[in-house]
Amino acid sequence: MNTFDYWLSLDPSTAAELKAVTDPKELEDRFYKNLEFGTGGMRGIMGAGPNRMNRYTIAKATKGLADYLKACGKGSGGVAIAYDCRNNSSDFSLVAAGVLAANGIKVYRFDTLMPTPVLSFAVRYLGCDAGIVVTASHNPKEYNGYKVYDEKGCQLVPEYANELIKYVNAVEDVKGIKVLTPDEAGELITAAGDEVLDAFLAQVKKLSLYSGPSDLKIVYTPLHGTGNIPVRRILSGYDVTVVTEQENPDGDFSTVRSPNPEEKDALDLAVKKAGEIGADLVIGTDPDCDRIGLAARDKDGFTLLSGNQTGALMLDFVLAMGKAKGAAKPAVVNTVVTGSLGDRIAENYGCTVVKTLTGFKYIGGKICKWEEDGEYYYVFGYEESYGYLPGSHARDKDAVSASLLAAEMTAYHKANGRTLVDALNLLYEKYGYYLDALETVVLKGKEGAEKIKKSMEAFREKGAAMFDEAVTVTDYLDGVGDIPKDNVLRFDFEDGSWAAARPSGTEPKLKMYFSVKGADKEEAALRQSRIRAAFFNYIDK
Repeated sequence: MNTFDYWLSLDPSTAAELKAVTDPKELEDRFYKNLEFGTGGMRGIMGAGPNRMNRYTIAKATKGLADYLKACGKGSGGVAIAYDCRNNSSDFSLVAAGVLAANGIKVYRFDTLMPTPVLSFAVRYLGCDAGIVVTASHNPKEYNGYKVYDEKGCQLVPEYANELIKYVNAVEDVKGIKVLTPDEAGELITAAGDEVLDAFLAQVKKLSLYSGPSDLKIVYTPLHGTGNIPVRRILSGYDVTVVTEQENPDGDFSTVRSPNPEEKDALDLAVKKAGEIGADLVIGTDPDCDRIGLAARDKDGFTLLSGNQTGALMLDFVLAMGKAKGAAKPAVVNTVVTGSLGDRIAENYGCTVVKTLTGFKYIGGKICKWEEDGEYYYVFGYEESYGYLPGSHARDKDAVSASLLAAEMTAYHKANGRTLVDALNLLYEKYGYYLDALETVVLKGKEGAEKIKKSMEAFREKGAAMFDEAVTVTDYLDGVGDIPKDNVLRFDFEDGSWAAARPSGTEPKLKMYFSVKGADKEEAALRQSRIRAAFFNYIDK
């Protein structure tokens, strides 16, 4: 029986959906490969087929996890499971719980939607051997996903993910996977809830760095996601107004084009409300509350801050507040495609900057390693893609603690007569102006994947000759130091500017990153446009 006929045999609903697909390219996209673990775990469009998120791909991944845990002599500590607001997330989490229970593994499943960083915390808090969160993070509404965490609450790095994948791929008959209902599972499935969230928030509160008086006014939007309750609780000391249209869970994200704080229009409703009430700060968190976007009051209204700008401001604040003071070998962790301003700030405060690949699992991995060997003291970790972690309570980016940090640094600067935009401009005056930008090209389906592959090959073939000013080319596919091999190219220029390219690990996109230094914004923008044009000369569109 071929793969298509096999999927037709699974159940009437699956068969009906597949038979209704009339576009040959869509059908090809559903079947040309199996979903794989990327920088954000397994993530894809929901629907029938092996290259889609559905109860069968969830069951297959979870059966593989169960077999993997048993082969490693683990499983007795159980597995924590959380899910977000997306359509089918709760149902998918029940499938995962049912598969683990059918394999004799105890499950602690949150009985309501919960942020990803709480799941990361819960794994260690509950003494589990692994964790699962069903989420597609900031992706569009058509997507869902499945992240796996180790016993330290860290997403699986390639060394372990590759082993897990072997067990997942060994599961061939998804129809034969046993899935227990909660009633059938009995005590093997236990509800996790308020106690874990309370403990998580108590740890986040310990990260507070500023307690001065504040008349700060904040507008917050959870973008229909999991952050509503945790973020409002952690910001209880501030005057917070929630965007009512986006307060409640909605898997269709009906008020936004995309529930991604990186998108310029995602915070439109929040910025509008902030203007109406005279707020100082806008905070938006994505559906699983691991990413945060900020808009700061400026003289002309509100300015949206990029991920790099927010990271630089947060880093400067935590260091100014003395977090690294007296620490032996303090270190800041960010990625090979994170802007350079933060590096200059860290170096000014005597902190080592450690680079990782994209994916917060690598930052979480550094925290775990340093706790064991004491090589460095972890100060702060962040990605350009709006992910920040000011503490080690979780091993993944955390928009709850980042919201507290954002509020405190805004209050601190306001008390000193500055907006966040003023504070950012002071950093530019001190360290130089950096224009950081991200350009993405969407190339869908099997044909798109081939175009992304050919584009990266063209970049490699041309090398430094792509640009007039490039000094060195670093190909992470060859392996660099202790950084795992990955499909990333970085071009560095003599003055400290750089550009990089990589395929997205979670969406059909080719991503190009720029960190361009200039005397001012206009000069940097001109240079960035030239570098961008050079990339586009070699993209297979």
